[in-house]
Amino acid sequence: MLLSRDEFRQALQDAIKGREAKNASFSKAWADGRLKREHFARWAENHYHYVGPFADYLAYVYANTPDEFTGAKDFTLQNMYEEELADIRHTDLLIKFAEACGTTRERVENPDNMNPITRGLQSWCYAVSMREHFVVATAALVVGLESQVPSIYRRQIVPLREVYGFTEDEIEFFDLHITSDEVHGERGYQIVLDHADTPELQQRCLKMCRWGAEMRFSYTQSLYDYYVKSS
Repeated sequence: MLLSRDEFRQALQDAIKGREAKNASFSKAWADGRLKREHFARWAENHYHYVGPFADYLAYVYANTPDEFTGAKDFTLQNMYEEELADIRHTDLLIKFAEACGTTRERVENPDNMNPITRGLQSWCYAVSMREHFVVATAALVVGLESQVPSIYRRQIVPLREVYGFTEDEIEFFDLHITSDEVHGERGYQIVLDHADTPELQQRCLKMCRWGAEMRFSYTQSLYDYYVKSS
């Protein structure tokens, strides 16, 4: 049965509920002020390889979107532009934060420095963006993953200032994404609600949204298991 727009939106939100990356041990330790700069350096070295190719993921989604879905294509293109060209490349802001944590651009860009869970998340993002229907990929990448960012970073940016002593310039990456990903997440919801127009598409979107949330939680938890618990 085709879900109504309101029912479908609630189901998408429920697919994320209980799997939010903000509740992973690394996120909690960050928000509670229990991490060190070296832990943020390891986070940046991993996070770069997840979010660095985000415009690449979106490029596959864009290519798989039929021309008649102009609004969806325009959103995907705008999202790619903001990642790579608007004002400053988002990965450059991430590297600026990484350098403030004591690591280097070379280490951040070197894929040898990500752990296996991060490698799996990156591969999953590529696979979904290349192989899935554009609305399913949007549900996975934009709703399941990207829409979580504001709730994660709002809890983390305050201790970055008040506990860990970073400057506003050093944490620009987080401030930018609290605003931009709130817009992206909501637009992603609208695209999925508009274009998942069969029961089969709706159910596939729900599954991939849930898997996306599980992937991001696992990735975030792995940062604690690999770099905090063992230190």
